[in-house]
Amino acid sequence: MSSIVPLRELLLVLLISATVTFLATGGIRVLAIAFGAVAVPRERDVHVKPVPRMGGVGMYVGLVAAVLFAHQLPALRRGFDYAPDIPAVLVAATLIVLVGIVDDRWGLDALTKFAGQVTAAGVMAVMGLSWYSIYNPFTNSTISLDALQGGLVTVAVTVTLVNAMNFVDGLDGLAAGLGLICAAAVFVFAVGLMNEQGGSVDTYPPALLAAAMAGACLGFLPHNFQPARIFMGDSGSMLIGLVLAAISTSASGRIPLQGFGPRDIVGLLSPLLLVGAVMFIPVLDLVLAIVRRVRAGVSFSTPDKMHLHHRLLQIGHSHRRVVLLIYLWVGVLAFGAVGSSLMDRRLVVLLMAGGLVFALVVTAIPGMRRGEPAGDQQPHG
Repeated sequence: MSSIVPLRELLLVLLISATVTFLATGGIRVLAIAFGAVAVPRERDVHVKPVPRMGGVGMYVGLVAAVLFAHQLPALRRGFDYAPDIPAVLVAATLIVLVGIVDDRWGLDALTKFAGQVTAAGVMAVMGLSWYSIYNPFTNSTISLDALQGGLVTVAVTVTLVNAMNFVDGLDGLAAGLGLICAAAVFVFAVGLMNEQGGSVDTYPPALLAAAMAGACLGFLPHNFQPARIFMGDSGSMLIGLVLAAISTSASGRIPLQGFGPRDIVGLLSPLLLVGAVMFIPVLDLVLAIVRRVRAGVSFSTPDKMHLHHRLLQIGHSHRRVVLLIYLWVGVLAFGAVGSSLMDRRLVVLLMAGGLVFALVVTAIPGMRRGEPAGDQQPHG
């Protein structure tokens, strides 16, 4: 790795974020119980005992601490000096976490929550973190966006990812693990991009934010893996979705594509392709849920127990195995998307195919062994 990439400093940011999140979440758990932000089991839930929510506040504290720490490091300072990305993300993250806290404690209707998501994404776009151009692969050209168009694209991407993460947060450790996989994969891509572009200032914010987000998810997982002592709640799932959208916008939507070859253009689009790959399973789950509910004649926001993770439990996987399986599927897709921009494509396709076949076999095993005990099927508390 070239000396122009401050890899040690970026890994230190990840470590600070993980440590602060891990330590802060214990305190947030006590506060959440005192505050009354507790998830009482409902019919569609997998847990059977009340569990405190608002773990996303601990992740937010870790993320902010890591970014403030990075601001003090000379090697990372230029990521703050020339681009509006990081202040925009911090303000938008603060707004989305506040909306999440209100929802975790008192509950919000779908429309109010949606308005909060649009507001946070809109503020991020107005502060300068927005899509400026989109590559059109059919004409091999870029489409320039004015401020309004860029803002609308930014809001659409952000709200989609926020809701996808929110939907997938149904099992202990699932959303935090997916957030970690996605942020780590984008981090690998951003570091590769930074190296290729000679340390271009545009590459600093996505690398830094990806490191901080990966650290926050990593620090939260020990508290949240089955059996969970605290849930991240909407304050956490919406924060992950917003920051991942911000990272993909920062890496893909703002770097000018002129002067790059076809391979570079695919590489520049990789953060969006990557987030798409990671979000494919949650978004598919979201779309199927909406279709299922509309066909049943109920509101698309009406909860049920037909999500992907519920179905995997039904065919005989244990709670932990379901989470690890979804990690496997998403990990194969995520690092396949990253690998395509960093190494030989044929090798990546081969590895991805092998990974997907392995994931398919492991997923199908309980269905093939119906007669055997399904393993640890105890609901968590």
